[in-house]
Amino acid sequence: MDTHKHYWEDFNVGDTAPMGERRLEAAEMVAFAKAFDPQPFHVDEAAARESMYGGLIASGWHTAALCMRLIVALLGPGSGSLGSPGVDELRWLKPVRPGDELSVRVEVLEAIPSRSKPDRGLVKLRYTMRNQDGDDVMTMIALGLVLRRA
Repeated sequence: MDTHKHYWEDFNVGDTAPMGERRLEAAEMVAFAKAFDPQPFHVDEAAARESMYGGLIASGWHTAALCMRLIVALLGPGSGSLGSPGVDELRWLKPVRPGDELSVRVEVLEAIPSRSKPDRGLVKLRYTMRNQDGDDVMTMIALGLVLRRA
């Protein structure tokens, strides 16, 4: 998939592409968790060390939001994205820890033209987030509405 094209016709089943990378720092993880997921293993280093995780970990919602941020940053304002009707599957596979270097890759699973609105189509995409060791830490299968070329 050529990530410089952003219309429905550019999503071919089986195509894959990198969607960017980002390092996640402890302060950012704690700030997000305090605002949105204030569980002790996300916000308190001492409590996190005593938890089953043995240390501070990012909220899964933070990793999902970071995935979305990388996608939007890459596609930019020229994208034909019309938003999303939802996510079919979201899995947090391994804890994300302070200092992890995360990367996201996308795979096109389906591309279906709209029957009722010929100016758009639906794409089904699998996103895989990995850490610096190559471990999958999150997967998500999401749907996107995308404009077709005029």
